[in-house]
Amino acid sequence: RRSPGRRRRREAEAVPAGHGGSMRCQVTVLYFARSAELAGLRSESVSVPQRLTSLQLWEEIVKIHPRLAVIRDQVIFAVQQEYVLLGDQLLVLQTGDEVAIIPPISGG
Repeated sequence: RRSPGRRRRREAEAVPAGHGGSMRCQVTVLYFARSAELAGLRSESVSVPQRLTSLQLWEEIVKIHPRLAVIRDQVIFAVQQEYVLLGDQLLVLQTGDEVAIIPPISGG
């Protein structure tokens, strides 16, 4: 998935709870389908810690839009167009990174 020149953005280690770090960055959060309905918008810029787990990033977003909590177990989460599982995976973010919240899409 990663192009040869692309920087490594994630590390395999876990970050203990509460250790998001003091450095913050501005990321663009993109909301799709039901997440856009619940958040009331399609995108926004959000200040988050540069180093945090994927679950902590989700929690930062839910603090801003508490209604998103109802889709937590169904949501697909992507950082810089790479899917990320919600958990203890460490993310190292930079200003300008994109975070996408993609709820499941039902078909019929």
